[in-house]
Amino acid sequence: MKLYDSGVYLIDGVQLIPDNEDAEARLAMEGVSCSVSTARRGTIAWSILHAHNKSGDDEKLQIHFDKMTSHDITYVGIIQTARASGLERFPIPYVLTNCHNSLCAVGGTINEDDHMFGLSAAKKYGGIYVPPHQAVIHQFAREMLAECGGMILGSDSHTRYGALGTMAVGEGGGELVKQLLGQTWDVDMPGVVAVYLKGSPAPGVGPQDVALAIIGAVFDQGYVKNKVMEFVGPGVANLSADYRIGVDVMTTETTCLSSIWQTDDEIRNFYEIHGRAGDYQELTPASCAWYDGCIEVDLDQIRPMIAMPFHPSNVYPIEEVQQNLGDVLDEVEKRAKVSFGDQIDYSLRSRVRDGKLYCDQGIIAGCAGGGFENLCAAADILKGGSIGADAFTLSVYPASMPVYMELVKNGKFADLIEAGAVVKTAFCGPCFGAGDTPANGAFSIRHSTRNFPNREGSKVQNGQIASVALMDARSIAATAANKGFLTAATQVDAEFSHPAYFFDRTIYENRVYDSNGEAHPEEELVFGPNIKDWPLMPPLPEHLLLRVVSEIHDPVTTTDELIPSGETSSYRSNPLGLAEFTLSRKDPAYVERAKQVHLAQRAIEEGRDPVEALRNAEDTRGENAPASGETGGQTGPEEGPALPEQLRQMFDLMDEKLPGLVPEKTDAKKLGIGSVIFAVKPGDGSAREQAASCQKVLGGWANIAFQYATKRYRSNLINWGMLPLLIEEGALPFGNGDWILLPDIRAAVLEKREKIMGFAASGGTFRTVWMTLGDMTDHERRIIADGCLINYNRSKVRGSEALCLS
Repeated sequence: MKLYDSGVYLIDGVQLIPDNEDAEARLAMEGVSCSVSTARRGTIAWSILHAHNKSGDDEKLQIHFDKMTSHDITYVGIIQTARASGLERFPIPYVLTNCHNSLCAVGGTINEDDHMFGLSAAKKYGGIYVPPHQAVIHQFAREMLAECGGMILGSDSHTRYGALGTMAVGEGGGELVKQLLGQTWDVDMPGVVAVYLKGSPAPGVGPQDVALAIIGAVFDQGYVKNKVMEFVGPGVANLSADYRIGVDVMTTETTCLSSIWQTDDEIRNFYEIHGRAGDYQELTPASCAWYDGCIEVDLDQIRPMIAMPFHPSNVYPIEEVQQNLGDVLDEVEKRAKVSFGDQIDYSLRSRVRDGKLYCDQGIIAGCAGGGFENLCAAADILKGGSIGADAFTLSVYPASMPVYMELVKNGKFADLIEAGAVVKTAFCGPCFGAGDTPANGAFSIRHSTRNFPNREGSKVQNGQIASVALMDARSIAATAANKGFLTAATQVDAEFSHPAYFFDRTIYENRVYDSNGEAHPEEELVFGPNIKDWPLMPPLPEHLLLRVVSEIHDPVTTTDELIPSGETSSYRSNPLGLAEFTLSRKDPAYVERAKQVHLAQRAIEEGRDPVEALRNAEDTRGENAPASGETGGQTGPEEGPALPEQLRQMFDLMDEKLPGLVPEKTDAKKLGIGSVIFAVKPGDGSAREQAASCQKVLGGWANIAFQYATKRYRSNLINWGMLPLLIEEGALPFGNGDWILLPDIRAAVLEKREKIMGFAASGGTFRTVWMTLGDMTDHERRIIADGCLINYNRSKVRGSEALCLS
């Protein structure tokens, strides 16, 4: 694996020329005359983005997507938001799949209620509805939506169909709402990084191994952050379509923006198998293309890999883990210390038996693992063997019913079942903690997408901790054949059969509701008792007074930590109900702190004195009610005077130090009071908009960070009217429980001020704090000013500048 420290030219899709002092001479030797500005336009990514751009400016893009897709954790909120903004019909094909909240015994009726809402919405607005257990979101998109040269937007972070020639993007729900309302996805033209493949993988080395090797090489340095990864080079031809898909889906874990691959007869064949030959076209870079960087991957050298807890970038060759087990486990314990602090004493040493690492569970599932070739390869390794009758278990989840049916027909399921595997239906649950949660202290190996803390379903706050490592299906099967002891697929003798795949379209024709784009406005939406409308959200006032209610110093904070997955997913259709889980596994005191501060904001909105409102609330709490901060968590208990007294002192300080700046403390247009969290680098992982919206409905006005891990999380903050504030890395001028005053913040947003002056207060003194908002479009500034995307769209309809609470 080689990362280039400069841009590169790609000549005729084969030859790499680094853009250094020798580049001009080398290009001349090849008879190529090609400037960087011209060659930038030679990438596949540039051509697709240019074709979908409506701005007329190839540096400031405004993208209309061809199709969209969502699943049953996200589509209710998206449709509710769009409906509140005037939605009448889906303007483009929009697929609603049901692969996340498929376990309808969890939470009573509420999951199936969401499904009935989705079906009624597909009928009313002209969409496509895929019932539970038929397909995971991304497999259905591959089989039925992808098209060469197209663009798809999905409300799931792993929306990646680049291997099929489709540039796909995973975003928060707000960005899908914009497309439903005829608006655009606004982004600067991204950088494009070549992933230059050469060679061919060894038998037993699977797509997850290649993907993990790439993630491990690029993640920590942000080599492809918010860029497009473009897969090119002679090695592409040596990979099957399924193999390319398996690598491609994991590009999300590099924090890239999207991905695209050159296409060839292998992809043509994929479209023909699926009865969509007309959706294929050959995509290749121009004869001279320029890339912002290059990852050169020698597929011959990739070995079976494992991503140890607690991130897909924490990768090792399996052989290295076997040879240096003690050192690797030491490193994992250090990572656990960062994630869990002193909440739990974490170690995998109990999983070592006779010097070997024992795995308790194997899972092959979802958009990454549940493909046809992965499961066939696993069956080939396990054929005639047994996983044993001890603690180790193996579950496989085909990615769709057509894949399931073909594995039944060709006998591969019989081989897996005979060996002791359990075959299940298409379901994403194991990927986010809603299925096959292992026992406390257990170690699970999974061909899925993520292994963040608690991702498998354990709860540290309840003393429960299990671990997930990511591996390829082939090595999981090899480990299963070795009765749970960690084993690379290259360490077992297996004959891979490579059976042909036959797609049965009638499975979908018999079960999937397809409106063919025809809306039926007379249809009534079906609401369950857990489906709630969004609460009213005020516009951004002239000034903001914020209280820091959580302070997180982990190097990266994932969306799983901001709003946990698992059983909480059943409440994604209930904004206030879900908000009760915000930061519950990272900082359990957060919700109570935020809700207390929110009382002051609500008092202002009602024209009442916020100090008196807080004081009255404290009086009614009761002697035995826990004070803010007493529920534990990373940041410890509150100190100093009670919140009403703190707020009164803040008003006194403002009057003394900044007289006349905030004259009206009961005018919602003048002053807002709310909460803010600080995190070093928040937003890695899922596209779930609820990571932001839950903070908003609890009274959050902003995040403050050194940087944001992904564009999609920052977009979520903006679409929910929250300021994505940035502060220079270094010593923080504030701490948990401190107050931050942002005078003239509304004017600062709308006037595009480069720097935002704030004042941090503690101990009776103000300290000046300078922050920025980063690059922001005019539309994004207007959304912030209006208070959220719903308000923005309503204000456009009503022709007013911003909504008032009334």
